[in-house]
Amino acid sequence: MAKATYACVECGYRTPKPLGRCPSCGSWESFQEVAPAPAARQAKPSPLPLLALSQVDEAEERRFSSGLSEVDRVLGGGFVTGEVVLLGGEPGVGKSTLLLEMAKRMPQRVYYVAGEESPAQIKLRAQRLGVRDLLLVRETRLEPLLALLEEDPPEVLFVDSVQTLEAGGSPGSLVAVREATSALVRFAKARGVAVVLVGHVTKEGVVAGPKSVEHAVDATLYLETAGPYRVLRSAKNRFGPVGEIGVFRMEEAGLLEVENPSEAFLKERPLGVPGSAVALALAGERALALEVQALAAKTPFPAPRRVVQGLDSRRVDVVLAVLERRLGLPLANLDVYVNLAGGLKVQDPGLDLAVALAVYSAVVGRPLPADLALVGEVGLAGEVRRVAGLERRLREGERAGFGRFLHPGNLKSLQEAVEAYLA
Repeated sequence: MAKATYACVECGYRTPKPLGRCPSCGSWESFQEVAPAPAARQAKPSPLPLLALSQVDEAEERRFSSGLSEVDRVLGGGFVTGEVVLLGGEPGVGKSTLLLEMAKRMPQRVYYVAGEESPAQIKLRAQRLGVRDLLLVRETRLEPLLALLEEDPPEVLFVDSVQTLEAGGSPGSLVAVREATSALVRFAKARGVAVVLVGHVTKEGVVAGPKSVEHAVDATLYLETAGPYRVLRSAKNRFGPVGEIGVFRMEEAGLLEVENPSEAFLKERPLGVPGSAVALALAGERALALEVQALAAKTPFPAPRRVVQGLDSRRVDVVLAVLERRLGLPLANLDVYVNLAGGLKVQDPGLDLAVALAVYSAVVGRPLPADLALVGEVGLAGEVRRVAGLERRLREGERAGFGRFLHPGNLKSLQEAVEAYLA
């Protein structure tokens, strides 16, 4: 029940209890009780409509190509109507170039929101890449941008970058990034527009801004450098596999798709050199033949060094412990360096066997056969375990020209693998 208040009849000053003298106008005995206003009745909310699953429109059927088969692979078959994709990567890795490559090939109506570069700068790059026509929007204020998009919506929207938009805070702030992303996600879902948001990355390599940004979007992709190549990797994807990769080569004419990554990454592989082994890896749904390199050298330090690049360092430590304990390989006084050649980063337990034989080969000084490919997970007891996609990996090995394979289907332990290698 609302409490009564008292008001001065001379000036209207209000107080919860009557006073002898009004502190506002100075009049005496001028307060009268004011009846409380009746509580406003809250309107009863309308019931939410229920939607049967059979009535839901299947957006998956309306996929369309990005114009680049490697991007389509990472997305799971192309863009989905109303999908929002967050694209991250280091400065200069080629994010803007990738957007222009897609815009050049897509028949859909594409808007390019330029927040970081001037239209003249974008035109110079577009001419170099052969982009003849592109609809540019030079606006960093969110409200005018949304008004333009609502009035004349495109089919595809590129925002380069989301950190340049002003939305409830200065550009780049946590509030601005979160509000801009939420507004563009609502627009994409309501109007069925595919949106690609370019995001800055921190020094740790993750997209800058609150984590809620990655939760709000449908897919998060990272463009990374791998030697002379660029690798597009999916970290989140509601409409396709996670961990899928697409490979490009950066040239003067732009980003060129690499149709056979196995051949590209094995092109400079040395033959007849100890410490080199070919692994059949799995990145998402894609099988790859990659070179694992190992080097062992006598350490000048009290504790030997373990340096790992491109692989999970903890798994490599496990493999080294198994080699030392189960096979008696002397590693206590050796520095061990393990590298996945080509600059690629793969987190796959199926590379354990290749790591083990590459290290063994480096220590004993005997090269592996040039036509041998390896796949398998190594357990703590020295056993070789099955891995996902074994048949797919073996088919990729055959396509890459390898004639002999060591895998969980034809061996049970790491000891058997070493005996087959030494035979």
